[in-house]
Amino acid sequence: MTVLTTDRLTLTPVAASDMDDLIDLWADETFTRHIMGRGLSEEEVWFRCLRDLGHWQAKGYGNWSIRETETGAYVGSVGVLDYRREMTPAFDAPELGWGVAPAFQGQGLAHEALQAALAWTDAYRLEPRTVCMISPDNAPSLKLAERVGYRPYAEADYKGSTVTLFERPRTVTG
Repeated sequence: MTVLTTDRLTLTPVAASDMDDLIDLWADETFTRHIMGRGLSEEEVWFRCLRDLGHWQAKGYGNWSIRETETGAYVGSVGVLDYRREMTPAFDAPELGWGVAPAFQGQGLAHEALQAALAWTDAYRLEPRTVCMISPDNAPSLKLAERVGYRPYAEADYKGSTVTLFERPRTVTG
């Protein structure tokens, strides 16, 4: 499984040892308000962790835990995903997802981690594009998606909420 590094961050595949940090993050309603609108219980976070562990095993890619390299502090997660979401239009390309704990927002860390995940995806995945979905109320994620090259292509209903679907063409370098 792939470890990514940036100037300030180390991204490692999600591990069971991340559980305490995941519980803290997913219980925080400030963090979850645009994702699911409520904090999650420890049981729900455990199931998410198991899903992420299995994703790496089944697909060879998945969510990375983002940590500050210098301090080891847990920042959040970023991932290349195939969650087989039930919505129309259905995703037909790898999905990128990201989230940074409120204490680390506004420092450029989400951008740095997302850039690393996208560079890895562009280098090692052959699909012509990646996709993501964002709540229309999530202004910081909308801005970040645009900044890294995502453009809207549709709206969808996902579990009773309207989301905007974005796509970004694969970038092939040198």
